[in-house]
Amino acid sequence: MNLGRVAAHTPRQVTDERRDAAVLAPVVERDGDPCLLFTKRADHLGEHAGQMSFPGGGREPSDGDLRDTALREAEEEIGLRAEEVEFVGQLDDIRTTTSYAVTPYVAEIPDRKYTPDEREVAEIAVLPVAGFLDPENYECEHREHPRYGEAVVHFFHVGGYTVWGATGRIVVQLLELTTDWRAPEKIDRVLDPDADVRSG
Repeated sequence: MNLGRVAAHTPRQVTDERRDAAVLAPVVERDGDPCLLFTKRADHLGEHAGQMSFPGGGREPSDGDLRDTALREAEEEIGLRAEEVEFVGQLDDIRTTTSYAVTPYVAEIPDRKYTPDEREVAEIAVLPVAGFLDPENYECEHREHPRYGEAVVHFFHVGGYTVWGATGRIVVQLLELTTDWRAPEKIDRVLDPDADVRSG
């Protein structure tokens, strides 16, 4: 991964959503190979229960800025300390179907055991970037959303987990910036317009 491309990237901002949020996309070096750390959201959570995500959440009034939001949430969710975080840069803001503008920050963090907050996090998974680059592990579908219009939903199947939705979109940009991987133009399937498209 060439993380220098993230550092040089000028992110696009979303300023017209009702709520702001931030996530930390943590890069971990394990056995000499780059990996990404994800959380699996607890099944009892109302929004995106059971989905794979990066540590993060909604901005609180006490947060100085959105980077503070990402740090606070990462500490709450996995026990990551602020002094352990080496920020690399920022990706484009994304919109979610729950009316959030999400700002993703990319950072390098130590390869150590992290402790999930059982109230929000069912599991922590450190997945190799190489698994996301394997075309056998990727698929996508075309969806029509009543508010946001046409969208491509990306699915990565790595290490027994499926990363998709808003987190999948963040992973796509991260990979396209830092590696030679590009999202295939071929759409694997088109979802019926009447299907449930609330997630992501």
